[in-house]
Amino acid sequence: MTTDLQFVRNIGIAAHVDAGKTTLTERILFYTGANHRIGEVHDATAHMDYLPEEKEHGITITTAVTRCPWKDHLIQVVDTPGHVDFTIEVERSMRVLDGAVIVMDGVRGVEPQTETVWRQANKVEIPRMIFINKMDKPGADFYQAMETVRERLKGNPVPVCIPLDDCSVINLVDLTRMTFSGEKGEVFTIGDIPSEYDDLVAEQRENMLMAAAEQDEELEELVLMEEEFTTEQVWAALAKGTLEGTIQPTFGGSALKNWGVQALLDGVLKLLPDPLSRPASPGKRLDGSETLVKMTDEGSLIALAFKVQMWDGRRHVFARIYRGILSEKQQIKVVGKKKVERVARVFDIDANSKRKIAQAHAGQIVLLSGLRHVTTGDTICATDGEEILLEAIDTKEPVLGLAIEADSSKDEEKMLEAIAKICEEDPTVRFEEDEETGQRILRGMGELHLQIIFERMNREFNLQLRSGRPKVTVRESIQGVGSADETIERTILTGAKDLHLKARCAATATPNERGTGTSYTVTPTILPEGTNLNAAQMEALEEGVKDSMLGGPIAGAPLVDIQISLDTVEIFDKDSTPQALRIAAAQAVRNAIRNGGGLKMQPIMKIEVVVPQEYVGSVLGDLQSKQAMIYDQVPSMDSISLLGECPLESLLGYTTTLRSMTKGRGSFTMEFARFDSK
Repeated sequence: MTTDLQFVRNIGIAAHVDAGKTTLTERILFYTGANHRIGEVHDATAHMDYLPEEKEHGITITTAVTRCPWKDHLIQVVDTPGHVDFTIEVERSMRVLDGAVIVMDGVRGVEPQTETVWRQANKVEIPRMIFINKMDKPGADFYQAMETVRERLKGNPVPVCIPLDDCSVINLVDLTRMTFSGEKGEVFTIGDIPSEYDDLVAEQRENMLMAAAEQDEELEELVLMEEEFTTEQVWAALAKGTLEGTIQPTFGGSALKNWGVQALLDGVLKLLPDPLSRPASPGKRLDGSETLVKMTDEGSLIALAFKVQMWDGRRHVFARIYRGILSEKQQIKVVGKKKVERVARVFDIDANSKRKIAQAHAGQIVLLSGLRHVTTGDTICATDGEEILLEAIDTKEPVLGLAIEADSSKDEEKMLEAIAKICEEDPTVRFEEDEETGQRILRGMGELHLQIIFERMNREFNLQLRSGRPKVTVRESIQGVGSADETIERTILTGAKDLHLKARCAATATPNERGTGTSYTVTPTILPEGTNLNAAQMEALEEGVKDSMLGGPIAGAPLVDIQISLDTVEIFDKDSTPQALRIAAAQAVRNAIRNGGGLKMQPIMKIEVVVPQEYVGSVLGDLQSKQAMIYDQVPSMDSISLLGECPLESLLGYTTTLRSMTKGRGSFTMEFARFDSK
């Protein structure tokens, strides 16, 4: 493995489910020589889909990491899931990537999960390229797919390697044509472009040059004046725009038909940044001051743990090293947690296999064993180094729950241990006990997510679980502005000297816009005028506000989209103890929320239902009966994509219903949009 970071590319493959990510990754591994055969998803032989559940369902469930050589470079590849239930895998992978290849279906273009991974890439400012896949399918349109990127993602796709009907590609920068031959497309030949494509090349090269020229003033002048320039200048301008996120170089082909993958690999080397080209990572010292962590072997260790996984029955941690060198048997600290641990082993990763190495350098993604306390999103550092906290990884709240119990009472303890391990691996899984019913509730991101957990429990831990009907997670908010002014006065009998408490608080609760969250302010007017509160009293007021925000007025569900302000506090000499103020604040806020009018909020899902044209009417009618709001219909060949929103409660089991209504020809995807009352 090269340790020269200039020759390393750390990339992720991301897309909507079934766009061809894993198929593309399998070709990349074969053409680079990392694998000696091509695995196929449909045959359950894909190298990157190694879990039994992935083979059975034909989808990627967990992020897989591998590496491959290409033209004196090392490419570290992260293959991510496309199904929305496993979006946390994409979220935490994006956090440690230097670049991404977004894969799209040449017929469908941008799909719902494409939008999700694009937003995730935007959030961490990941440079990205686009590979428009499945160009062999009837109805595939490279240029229309690029248009959907402009319309739905507000991106700026720039054609670099365009696909032709004869399964070749034209490189618009080098003005060459790449053809593919051999049993598995492993032989590629670079030659001249046939004259019949002159008009197409002229038009698309002009588009590419204009986009490149906008990135470089010198090139812009040469292009506009129609003077000579070099291909190196064009590649450099495109790479600059890619790094800055102003353009997304676009390639086309078909991974399944072994068409265009080598051209994409060349593009990865030329256009996606090496670790040194990326901006230094923002971090915070424990005193709150900000700093930057530069990717280099020099300096004390800084690394980010982005995934925990049980491997061969033992706990392992995936980490990316941002600074310094990490060696086996080295002691490390968990930043901000006062935990010191020893790294037992350091491994290179190749999907489901690992190879022990003595040390890892900055830029590498490695697997660590022996760490008991490190969890997803933790920063680790050397015991004698400066503690710097890297940006954390966002996790989504689960939206669906199941009441579960072990099939046999003797397996109860075993079940709890197994679920604890799964919750540790997957931050979007929650396990809790309902205080009122005594039921144990397992929560996840959707029906498939929970189904996979059940299958894993059976395979890995030999556990059979029983479950109730899925129950949708709810939230509460308020209908309008509510206010309350409460004075509490009570005497607590202590046995010696009775404790007299008295305080007055006024509070206001205001509904926020949907999806903006819940917040509070404690900056009240203090009466009598001129009175000051000590630190203990101010802390008590804040704790009182927090106490009252634990649950809503209808069913005690967590509150969302509400702003609380504590407006007035009146104290009564020594009777206004911190305890009195906490009780008064909690009571005022609780009544303000109640006076605002409780509102039950349920998960609203963004949906896309793809239906053959002859079934559109019946499917639309069924969706409307489920309170769905359809806001667009996009035609594509002989099918229609229905885009809209629908309450999750109405969508439980909908995949089966849709298949029945369309004789198995309809498909359906959804992702969480927000909590709402409609």
